[in-house]
Amino acid sequence: MNHILTTELEIRTQHFQDKLAKQELDGAIILLNSDLFYFTGTVQNSFLFIPVSGDPVLMVKKSLQRGREESPLKNIVPIKHPREIPGILASFGYAAFANIGMELDVLSFNLYQAYKKIFLQAELRDISPAIKEIRAIKSPFEIERIRNSLRVADQAFLTIPTFLREGMPEIEVAALFEAELRKRGYSGCCKMRSFNQEFFYGNVCSGGSGFYPSYFDGPVGGTGVAASNPQGAGWKKIARNEAVYVDYTCIIEGYTGDQTRIFCIGELTPRMEKAFSDAVLIQAEVLKTLRPGSLAEDSYLLALQLAEEMGYKDHFMGYKENQVKFLGHGIGLELDEWPIFANGVKTPIQPGMTFALEPKFVFPEGAIGTENSFVMTEEGPEYLSITPEVITYLP
Repeated sequence: MNHILTTELEIRTQHFQDKLAKQELDGAIILLNSDLFYFTGTVQNSFLFIPVSGDPVLMVKKSLQRGREESPLKNIVPIKHPREIPGILASFGYAAFANIGMELDVLSFNLYQAYKKIFLQAELRDISPAIKEIRAIKSPFEIERIRNSLRVADQAFLTIPTFLREGMPEIEVAALFEAELRKRGYSGCCKMRSFNQEFFYGNVCSGGSGFYPSYFDGPVGGTGVAASNPQGAGWKKIARNEAVYVDYTCIIEGYTGDQTRIFCIGELTPRMEKAFSDAVLIQAEVLKTLRPGSLAEDSYLLALQLAEEMGYKDHFMGYKENQVKFLGHGIGLELDEWPIFANGVKTPIQPGMTFALEPKFVFPEGAIGTENSFVMTEEGPEYLSITPEVITYLP
């Protein structure tokens, strides 16, 4: 048995039970895979009950074998249908519920109605903010996994000059880069909590395709290969003297690192080179002011002010009507964790928070900028990204 994981899960459960007590809840039923993994160490077709006090109960529909092999929880039992939940919990001494927490930020209306019928006498309340608060502060165990994801990302990014060639379609560049990630352990499936936000590994855009917008809530879109997946690498061929924008996640053991680097075959225009330098400068100025207790919105507002003073009002974090209103986001088991560096978000940045900052500019001739992953320490933000933050020029 993994004693480190056992201790991790016990601490996470205790923090969550403290939140349940403050909200006067009898317990919570957890259904979302990323939350299930966080509290159990396994991802199965299952239902997790965490009581306000006492041991959790993991009810597994499929696969019970893997659930018991992968999770150190004491109570792991089979289940065939959610309507069996009250009876199973009663067998463990958990009954007569008045208030039950659920992840109402992701639970569909139909599922909500189904659970209302299962627990006729209980009120279902939203426990999502509590889960997000707990998950936002990473333990040393989690930080090391995110750190490792950036080590793998670095190894993969350093291979790009070995295969990037003029005339290659973006999708081929993406495929070769993704192979470098996969063979080093990228586990795939970049999870996002926001409704209908999907992200397949990452994004390769070259030249004008970086100007092409998409529905995705990020500064750079890309054409994609089809209207059914309208973002990221497409069929455009890499040309000389244009920015090749590579923005990728790297997920190792479930934990996400996020990083962007710029490549060019030939030379970039002075405007694009200056924009890159200015993006790096904006990041540096934000990092100077970012300390434990800083409000998330302050970093965004500072970056926005600097970008406008530099003359990038229409280009910062997207172009005009396609601009996004944030500078960075939390990273962990999901790509869109707390904190969000955006106007109106007054979340204090605390030690243990892990996040990506991504000051970027979008022009008709392409997208350019930087993105790095960080952890907040007692002394300030620490880089988790280690890949050299430069434009990599190829002959």
